[in-house]
Amino acid sequence: MSAFRKLTIVPPVTNTACPWASNLDHLTTLYECPDTGAVTTRTATLQGFPDDPTVHQVAFASESLSSINCYGYSPYPLSQYIEWIKTILQSHPDSNKPIIISITAPLPHDDDAVPTRSLDISSQEEEMIDVSPHAEGSSSRNELPEMLATIQALRAEFDDATSASPRIAVEINTSCPNIEGHPPPSYDISSLRSLVNSVAEVCRADPSLAVGIKLPPYVYARQFVDVIDFIASFTEEVGGKKWNPIAFLTCTNTLGSSLMFSDQVIQEDKAAAEAAGGFALPATWGGLAGESLHPLSLGNVHAFRKLINSHRDEAIRSLAIIGAGGVVSADAADRMFRAGADVVGCATALGRKGISVFAEIVKAPSISGGAKP
Repeated sequence: MSAFRKLTIVPPVTNTACPWASNLDHLTTLYECPDTGAVTTRTATLQGFPDDPTVHQVAFASESLSSINCYGYSPYPLSQYIEWIKTILQSHPDSNKPIIISITAPLPHDDDAVPTRSLDISSQEEEMIDVSPHAEGSSSRNELPEMLATIQALRAEFDDATSASPRIAVEINTSCPNIEGHPPPSYDISSLRSLVNSVAEVCRADPSLAVGIKLPPYVYARQFVDVIDFIASFTEEVGGKKWNPIAFLTCTNTLGSSLMFSDQVIQEDKAAAEAAGGFALPATWGGLAGESLHPLSLGNVHAFRKLINSHRDEAIRSLAIIGAGGVVSADAADRMFRAGADVVGCATALGRKGISVFAEIVKAPSISGGAKP
C-alpha cells in the first residue's frame, strides 16, 4: 500500500499517462482491473490536442520490451475526461481506487524577456529567455487555474476534500518531448514556477488535493538538486507544520530525440516504418520508453529518493515518487521499489501486453510480500 495526501493506492501500481488510457473504454478496463491500485488518464489539455494519426504513432522494439513514440497529448479535452471520470466513479461507488488526472497547459507569458535559470546550465549565470507573446510554447493566459478549478468542481461532487479516501488527484505533465517548438518546461525553472504558483494557490484553499509533477529523464547530479530545491522554495508553514503544494513526482517520462530504424521494430510495425523512409516513426525522432529506458529511470528515482530523504525540509521528505520507465515485469517493478519508488507505473508493457501485464507486475516481492523494502 502507498498513501500520500490521504490518497491510498493498493496495490501500489498504476498505468502512466499514455495512449492506452485515452478513452472511456480504456479507463474503465484499467479501473476494473484488480491489479491496479490507481488509474492515470492520458494527458489532457483544456481544448484537446490536435492529434494527427499519420504522424503521432508508436513502434515497439523487436529485441526488448521497449517502444518509441511521437505522440502528443490526448485529442480529447479535459471536459471529456471529467465526464468519463464521473461515469466511472458513479458506477463504482464502493471503490476507493483513485484516478489521477494528467493535465498540461501552455505556459503564460510576460510582455518582455525575463531572467530564468535553466536546469541544463553548466554555470550559475542567468540567461534571458524570450517569453514574448510570439514565443513558442507560451500563451496569452494561464489555462492551468481554469483546469484545476474544473477538477475541483468534480471533486466537490464526490465530497473528495472531506473523504477519508480521496479518489481524484492531479498530475501536471511538464515533460513531453514530442511537442514541436514546445520544449519540456521541466527543463526550465522559470516555466515550472508559473505552473507551481497556480497549483499552490489552489492547494492552499484545499490542502487535501494531491498534485504531482511528471518529470523528464535527467542526466547529471545538479539537475536533481535544482528540481528538489525549486520545489522546496514553495514550502510554507501552515498550522505550525511545513506544507508544500506538491505531493508526488512521477519520474520518468520518455527520453526525447531517440531514433529507431525499421529493422529494430516488431513485424507488425515494419510496414509503417518502411513507409516512413526506414525510420520507426513518421516523425523520425521520438520518446524512448520501456526496457531501454529502465536503467536511466532507476537512476532518476534513486537520485530523487536520496535527496528527498535527506532534505532538511520535512515537507520535502513527505514527497512520494511514482517510478516509471521500463516497469515491464515483476522483477522490473521490484527494482523500481528498491530504487525508492512508492508506486510503480507502466505504459509500454500495457501497450504491448494489454491489461494482463498488471497481474504479472503485482507478483513483485515488494508487493506480494506486503511491503516495500
